[in-house]
Amino acid sequence: MPLGNRIEASQYAEATTVPVVAVLDDIRSGNNVGAFFRTADAFRLAGLHLCGFTAHPPHRDILKTALGSSEYVPWEAHSDAAAAIATLRQRGYRIAAIEQTPHSIPLTDWDPDPGTAWALVFGNEVRGIAPTTCDLADVVLEIPQFGAKKSLNVSVCGGIALWYAARALGGH
Repeated sequence: MPLGNRIEASQYAEATTVPVVAVLDDIRSGNNVGAFFRTADAFRLAGLHLCGFTAHPPHRDILKTALGSSEYVPWEAHSDAAAAIATLRQRGYRIAAIEQTPHSIPLTDWDPDPGTAWALVFGNEVRGIAPTTCDLADVVLEIPQFGAKKSLNVSVCGGIALWYAARALGGH
């Protein structure tokens, strides 16, 4: 979206959103959750789904990094990622797990059809996404990396993957 299309916080609920949600599965850091709220706001995503022991607003660490976006970006809580995925499938979402697996494809090779709604699943900072959760996904995507660590902070990963999805599905 051009800069001229920015909205005020009070307009978020009525604004057209990008048909993308983030599913946060057992994210242990409230700061990371807050960063996802900021990212969802930045790209005007449809919302967040907080699963397992992922902190929920008004957690102080979320409030610290969300900078107010947790007040208006829609979110829902689920007992686990499988429950969130089942709910989202019923609503017509396709599911992409963001994880490094033998069957994952590079994010840059993912070409989602415009007009489809997607849920991107992000996993625990240490364990990632469980293989059983990856099995529930339509596709498993990974961000190509070239360093020795072969990992990114989950909120950084979220920023990259959600920007890519918003760009592909939101017409920006």
